[in-house]
Amino acid sequence: MSKRTSLLASLAALVLGFAMGAAAAKNPTDSKMFVGKDKKEAAAALLNAARAQAGGGSWETIAVGRLYYRSGQKEEGQRILDSAVAKKAEAGDWVRIGRVYHEAGEWEKAKAAFDKVLALKPADEDWLAEIGAYYLVKGDRQHAEELFARSLKEDNQNVNNTLRMAGAYLGLAPQE
Repeated sequence: MSKRTSLLASLAALVLGFAMGAAAAKNPTDSKMFVGKDKKEAAAALLNAARAQAGGGSWETIAVGRLYYRSGQKEEGQRILDSAVAKKAEAGDWVRIGRVYHEAGEWEKAKAAFDKVLALKPADEDWLAEIGAYYLVKGDRQHAEELFARSLKEDNQNVNNTLRMAGAYLGLAPQE
C-alpha cells in the first residue's frame, strides 16, 4: 500500500472515530433511565439509548437486536438483526447473528447464518472451529469434523480452536 493510500485510510478511520464518538455523545446514558424504575421500563430506556448509540455499526446493531430477540421481543429483534445485514453483510455479522439464533435454540436459523459465514470465509480457522463446534453439539459429527480438519489445516497451534473442539466433544457450545 502506498504512503498516500495509508495516510488516507488512517485519516478516514480517524474521521469515522470522531463521528462515532459524536453520535454517542448525543445519546448519553444517564442513571435517571433506570434508578427507581421497574426492570422493564429501565431496560426499555437503556435499549433505546443503545439503539441510538449503535449508529450504523453492524456489530453494535446486532448486539441490540440480540437483546430484543432474546428477551422475547423476537419481531423487533428480528427487524433489527435484518437491518444489520441489509446492506453488505460480512462474515463477522453472520457469525454473530448465528450465535443469537443458537442461544435462542433455533438451530435451523443459526445453521443458515453459519453457512453464510463459511461461504464468505471458507478458510478462516477460528470460524471453522467455532462453527464446527456448533455442528457437533447439534449432533452432526461428520460435518463438524470436516470443519475441524479444515481449521487445523490453516492453524494447528491455536489453543482457542483446540478448546472449542474439545468442548464440543463434551457437549458444550463454544464461548463467544
